[in-house]
This record gives sequence, C-alpha cells and structure tokens, in this order.
Amino acid sequence: MTQSPPTFAVQPPPTKPHRQLDQWVQSRLSEAAMGLSPISLALAQADWLWHLAAAPGRQLELAQKALELSAQALRNSSAHEPAHDADPRFAEPEWQQWPFKAWRETFRVLDDWWREAAQVEGMNRHHQHLLGFFARQGVDALAPSNWPLSNPVVLKSGLQSGGQTWIKGSQQFLQDAAAMRRAQPSTPAEDLEPLPYPVGEKVAVTPGQVIYRNRLIEVIQYRPSTPEVHPEPLLIVPSCIMKYYILDLSPENSLVRYLVAQGFTVCIISWHNPDASDRALGMQDYLRLGVMEALAAVQRSTAAERVHTLGYCLGGTFLAIVAAALGRRQADRILPTGQQRRRADALYDQLPALASVTLLAAQTDFSEPGELGVFIDDDQLQTLRTSMARTGYLSGKQMAGSFQFLNSRDLIWSRNTRRYLLGQDEIGNDMMSWNADVTRLPERMHSEYLSSLFLNNALAAGHYRVEGRGVALVDIQAPLFVVGTVRDHISPWRSVYKIHLLTDTPITFVLAAGGHNAGIVSEPGRPRRSYQIATTVPADGWIEPDAWAAQAPLLEGSWWEAYRDWLQARSGPKQAPPVIPAELQVCEAPGLYVKERYAD
Repeated sequence: MTQSPPTFAVQPPPTKPHRQLDQWVQSRLSEAAMGLSPISLALAQADWLWHLAAAPGRQLELAQKALELSAQALRNSSAHEPAHDADPRFAEPEWQQWPFKAWRETFRVLDDWWREAAQVEGMNRHHQHLLGFFARQGVDALAPSNWPLSNPVVLKSGLQSGGQTWIKGSQQFLQDAAAMRRAQPSTPAEDLEPLPYPVGEKVAVTPGQVIYRNRLIEVIQYRPSTPEVHPEPLLIVPSCIMKYYILDLSPENSLVRYLVAQGFTVCIISWHNPDASDRALGMQDYLRLGVMEALAAVQRSTAAERVHTLGYCLGGTFLAIVAAALGRRQADRILPTGQQRRRADALYDQLPALASVTLLAAQTDFSEPGELGVFIDDDQLQTLRTSMARTGYLSGKQMAGSFQFLNSRDLIWSRNTRRYLLGQDEIGNDMMSWNADVTRLPERMHSEYLSSLFLNNALAAGHYRVEGRGVALVDIQAPLFVVGTVRDHISPWRSVYKIHLLTDTPITFVLAAGGHNAGIVSEPGRPRRSYQIATTVPADGWIEPDAWAAQAPLLEGSWWEAYRDWLQARSGPKQAPPVIPAELQVCEAPGLYVKERYAD
C-alpha cells in the first residue's frame, strides 16, 4: 500500500504595519552581519571596550604581552625547528623558508595575543564567549595560508604546473559561484544538482518497510538478516536537523545494518522536511507526532511489550524528554482532567515500556552548550524569529552555515585553499554527500527549542512540560547508554556527561574518538578508532568528567561492539522475527520523506 504524504496549508498570522517596518530594518541589519544579530555583536564589543577602558593595569599587561610575543616571533623566525609543523595549515616544509616563516610566526603572535586580549575581568560571560569566538574567526581569516601570495605551497604548485593549478582553482571557484546563484529558494527539487550518493541507491539501502506515516514522520522497520532476533525491537530517533541516513550510509558503515546483523529488529524515524505550511509545528508536535507515535507504531507492528530506544543529537534530547514523561506516568498516573486527559490516555496506553535509552551526542543540560552557544541569546533569537517569520522555517543553508562557522578553519578556509588556490579536486564520500542533503526546521519548533532549552535550560531545571505536565529527567527508569565524542563542537562531551547529575538510573558512558558525526559513524575495522567506557550507578555519587576520563579504560576499536554487547545483555532470548502485518505496510524503505529536498 502506497500513500502520498498529507499536506496542510497554514497561513502566517497577519503582521501589523509598524512591526513590518521593524522586521524590514532588522532583516537588512542581519544581512549586513551575515545573518547574525548586529545588536548582540555590538553589545559584546561595547562590554569589552568599557571594561578594558576601566582597567589600565590590564592594558599594560596586554602591551607587555604583545612585546613578549613579538620577541618570541623574532626568535622563532630565525631558529631551526623540525620540518613538520603540528598545525596542518603550516605542515609543509616550504613554510620553513623566509619570508613565509616570518609571516607564519607573526600570525601566531596575533592569534595568541587576541586570545589573551579577549579575556577581561567583569565582562558578561556570554559576551566574553562571543568576543573570543569572533576574535578567533577574524584571526583565522588572516592566516597566511589562506592567501595566494603568502602561501608558499600555492606559489610552488602554481609555478611547477605552469599555472595550471591556479587556472583550475579559478575555474572551480567560478563553477561554485554559478551553482550558488542558480540555487534559489524557489528552485524545484528536480532541478537541483543530484547528490553524489543518491538516497535509496548508494546510501539508505538497508532493506525495510515504511510501517507508519503522519504529517511529520515515517517509521521504517528493517527486514531481519538473521534467522532469529531478540524480542525487544530498537527504535532510533535521529535528529530532525539532519536526514536519518547518517545512521544508514553505505552498507559498510551503516549502524542500522550492523545492528540488524546482530539480531535486532531495528526501526527508525524519517522526519518530514518542512516547508512554509509547517510553520506552526512546535516542540510538542515533535514529541507527540514524532517520538510517541513512532513508539506506538513499533508496538503495533512487533507486538513487543518492551522497546529499546536510541536518540542522536536533537533526537536524543527529544527521546530523553519522552522517556522522562513515560517514567513519570509509570510512577504517578495523575494526568490533566477533561478532554486533554482522554487524549493523553489514548496515546500513552498504546506506548510500550522502555527497555533501555541510548543517547548519542545528545545534550540534556544546556548550561554549557559549547561554541553553539555563541549564536544563542535574546537578540540572536529575535533575529532568527524575524528571518523565519518571512519564510515559516529555518533554512537548511542557514543551519549548515552555522555549523561550518563553528569549525571555519577546516570547513571553510582550509577547504577554500585546497579547492581554489591549489586546484585540488574534492574527494567525495557518503558522509559529505549526506552533509549536502540539508533539512529545514519549522519556525515555531525552532524558536521554542532555542528559547526553552538553550536560553532557559528548562529540561535540566525540571520546568519543561509535556501534555501540560512538568517532566524531570530523574523520572527516567530505564538504564542509559550515553555516548559523547572527544572533538564535538555541537554537543561537547562534558555537557553531554552532565546527564549524570540529572538522572537516578545506571549510566554506561562512552567517550569516543572523533567529532559529532565521525565519532558516531565509527564502524568496526575503521583505523585509528578508540573509546573509553565505564558504568556508574547512583550509589557511586558524582564523578567529575575529567576525573572520569582519567580513570575509564581506553579500548581500541569501535564502540559499536560494546553497544551490541550492552543491548544483548538487556534483551530476551532470540526468537523468530516478527512479521509486519499487511495493513501496516505503507511502502518500501527509504520512503518518501527522506527524498524531500529544497535549494535552501
């Protein structure tokens, strides 16, 4: 049985004329500030200037620091040192030659001095974070490796190739610029550049069946590849800011395929890629229509009384909220009265018990969100609301640009150097193709998410509400498997680790090598992979994250294997796999929603 996804026409509320004027002015200012709030940036700069002006001692200290660093740069420029530099931007031996070595050392002095100068006592903590971040961004933009005349590797390759690398780099720049001009928001999906790894052909190819669809999600149940499976299915809740197939890339590095091969019935949510008609979808819809209805669909299809669950990134945050709400219901049956109670009862009664909860790079305490916090304050949120009010959604390009900005050295400057100055072709892979398959977020949901969780940290404080009732993570009753990654710019592992402070259930914590994506997609056999793992119970008390990292054993290989063992220890004996009822078979995997693409 094949269904077309339902469509809904939601008109934005009328805007008063004076508010339209405000939005127009704020939009122009935001465009001039590359999508950021100029007010927020100006306040941070003013905070720094005023505190620095009132601290003559700090000014003298910075002046002395500048002299010391300059003297150090002169010494380093003439000193002999190993040919290989630890900074990959300056790793080639050509950087040991004059004047390039002097330029490199001057840049390092500037970088070190600005890192020190951005720290002034008395500043607002967020302003200090904001100023330090943008100071580093500005200095990174000035690196001599980014410019053709100050990069000896660029000059050498151009001369040796008779200028061919420069010509090729220029052609690639013009091609990319033309592609950006062609990709207008109104460009139909069929006219977009095809993905290097087509969905359903090279990625997202694990066989399965869509067993449920509503306006927000499709639920895919994968076919078993073993004669017997554990009785508890596993529902995966990926982040809605990414296509689900980050966990089902090519067959050799698909977490979905790996778990299916280990004897688990695996199901996954595929989120609808929203448009303007979805602007009114909020956080409660993502919890109810998303996670809860997916759990109910898995229960209907498998008849399982208990379900393992796994959430990745924002999907993990959603899952933690739902797990807390289900744990609260088990402990206390009191729900709102009247019609709301009847609706809640009707859905809750269809939900299975949670056998376990796994959170991959998912924050539940947002008091220290890392570099992502740079983009989130009241002024930045107002700028985002103004932008989303025009479209009804946050575009995928805006999100992708923010994530690139967090690691601009590697994702912007180093890439530009390789592609435009050295004329090198990009070596594509399935993850890069997935990264280009951007998704949107509805206006209301994104605003509520940032306001309630990032700005007010409502979940950690016990103020977040589901179905009108406050929830707290301490109500989660299922055992937890939590993964953080060492180089995560989006969900810093120490922030992820704070779930130890918020729950009262055994936690197996894993600290994996890699970043937010590569540390999770870490299949067995991949070289240079390692992880630390340890289990704590409430009676152990609080162990600080750095103390945990100092004592947890370090293991070589993939954490997937440890996760398989952990799941199997909490699962029943294997039995014949469940058969999907004919009336639940909507269409073949990967379904329709994962193929929804927009130019923005």
